Amino acid sequence: MDISIVEKVVEQLKPLPQELQWRVLEFTRALAVSTPHGVAGVQLLRFAGAIPLDDVKIMRESIEQGCEQVDVNEW
Repeated sequence: MDISIVEKVVEQLKPLPQELQWRVLEFTRALAVSTPHGVAGVQLLRFAGAIPLDDVKIMRESIEQGCEQVDVNEW
C-alpha cells in the first residue's frame, strides 16, 4: 500500500505539540499563497514570431552590450 504525502505529513504532525502543529499550518498556508501562478508555455506559442526579427536582433545586441559591462561607480 502506497501512503500519500499528505498521510505521511499527518503522521509526522500528530505527535507534535499543538504550538508546532499551528506553525506547520501557518507554513502550509504561506506556501499556498506563494505558489507562482502562470500559464503553460504551450499557451505562449501563439506569440512566437510576434516581434519582427530586426527588432529581436536590436534587442539581443543591446542586451549583450549592456549586460556584459559593469559600472563600478553605479553604487
